[in-house]
Amino acid sequence: MENLRRTVAVVDDDASLRRSLGRLLNAYGFLAEEYASAEDFLARDRKKSIDCLVLDIDLGGMSGIDLQRRLKVEGTTLPVIIITALDAGSVKAEAEKAGCVAYLQKQFSGAALIAAINKALAP
Repeated sequence: MENLRRTVAVVDDDASLRRSLGRLLNAYGFLAEEYASAEDFLARDRKKSIDCLVLDIDLGGMSGIDLQRRLKVEGTTLPVIIITALDAGSVKAEAEKAGCVAYLQKQFSGAALIAAINKALAP
């Protein structure tokens, strides 16, 4: 029987970081889907199931928090982990108010991200 791997989408405009996170997720047994922008994520094939979203805040176009709010309005219960280089308590409060399950400041450790994903996906 095939082992069903959970799919984690990474939305970050930094291609190098996206690739690194994709490799990390694959190494821990997750399937990684990579998106360069919130708009790319919204344009994805909606038939593909996403189990968790790792989302940067500052994406150039629509912000990560705006994407999180939009998904919430659409009724999506997808767990969201915010990753950001921004160092402002107000940003963290805004992300938490929008419903993120974890908030990680870059340069976070791979172990911290995997722990946050495992927590987000726990039954």
